[in-house]
Amino acid sequence: MKEKIIEKFNLGKTLTYDELSYFFNGYLSNDVSDEEMTIVLKNICKNGLSEQEIFDLVDIFIKSGDTLHFDFPTIDKHSTGGVGDKTTLVVLSILASCGVKIVKMSGRALGYTGGTIDKLESIGVNVNLTYEEVLKQVNNIGMVITSQTKNLCPMDKKIYALRDVTGTTNSLALIAISIMSKKIAGGSDNILIDVKVGRGALVRTAKEAKLLANLMISIGKKYNKKVVCMLTRMDNPLGNNIGNSIEILEVLDVLKDKVRNNLYYLSYDMASVMLSIYTGMKIRDARNKVKEAITSGKAYDKFVEFVNYQGGKLEIRLERPIEIYAKESGFIKSIDAKELGSLSMELGAGRSLTNKNIDYNAGIILEKNVCDFVSRGETLCMLYGKNSVDIDRAFKAFKIQKNRPFMKSIIIKIIK
Repeated sequence: MKEKIIEKFNLGKTLTYDELSYFFNGYLSNDVSDEEMTIVLKNICKNGLSEQEIFDLVDIFIKSGDTLHFDFPTIDKHSTGGVGDKTTLVVLSILASCGVKIVKMSGRALGYTGGTIDKLESIGVNVNLTYEEVLKQVNNIGMVITSQTKNLCPMDKKIYALRDVTGTTNSLALIAISIMSKKIAGGSDNILIDVKVGRGALVRTAKEAKLLANLMISIGKKYNKKVVCMLTRMDNPLGNNIGNSIEILEVLDVLKDKVRNNLYYLSYDMASVMLSIYTGMKIRDARNKVKEAITSGKAYDKFVEFVNYQGGKLEIRLERPIEIYAKESGFIKSIDAKELGSLSMELGAGRSLTNKNIDYNAGIILEKNVCDFVSRGETLCMLYGKNSVDIDRAFKAFKIQKNRPFMKSIIIKIIK
């Protein structure tokens, strides 16, 4: 039967629920090999899936494990993946400090885009929590981030890891199935999804992003979940830090109100929208409450409390970096997020194989960002990591021009 199902995928034919269940559950039980599943994933990337097949696979993914249920309203967020994207850690800390109860199930790095779980493990946070531990923690401190354990969406966890190393990360159908199965299994009633768009994202165009957003909203409606999608630009890195523990350093700076960059402003807007959704308050009032959470230090204190509760330690020591200097003076027009994401991965911050270890302290710190003026000889960025890389790639990632460029809004559109 496996051969017939693979043949139907090869021919682009529609599969029944039973056929999809047989094959995907077979992969989870090791009756279907990595090679066989890779053939199917590549065909999905090439030919897509029907809407019914997508709905069926979401259901199959959810039923592969347990689902969480809570006696109180919760809200969750997810990003489709971007370079330097650590908004989850900033936004959830803000919301939890405002009294919102947050339970988030996160993933690891996918391709050159970073994973929240990898970032947390870089500082020793325990991300393998049981349902009982999740429930106790959210009641005690209002904020939990856990990985996809063997009991929560195990099928997505296994397929997610295979997609990461087989070049099958950019299918809109697979992205929607992966995100929504995790969100629904995680028990959240309200979900905000940050759909990254651009060269440094899995989704390259606004048109594709809108299709993905509408697909996820449709899936949410089938499960009575309120889904809001925020389309945001990912041509340039988000924030100044790319890596794992390196990104934690920037999270701390934003929550301490020391940094006002694109990461800060997107996190501020995102937290405001989510707080408005959760409480029903006007967006203006939500923005004021978010600002107060940051300036008062409550959001920072909540992040520290969360890290300590899950066994982490905020002790990050970086080795001496390689500095990349500007070869000309001018304004920075753009920074190639995909190039720096790939370079960070080669430095050791990402994985090219499912069983490959990550160098948690590897990555890149930008000293200059888009619209900044740089003089010849000034530092553009610093590279951290033990692996040898072609540093010319770092130079080429920065485009410099004489005139100050126009800065576009990072938020393209909000779809409800």
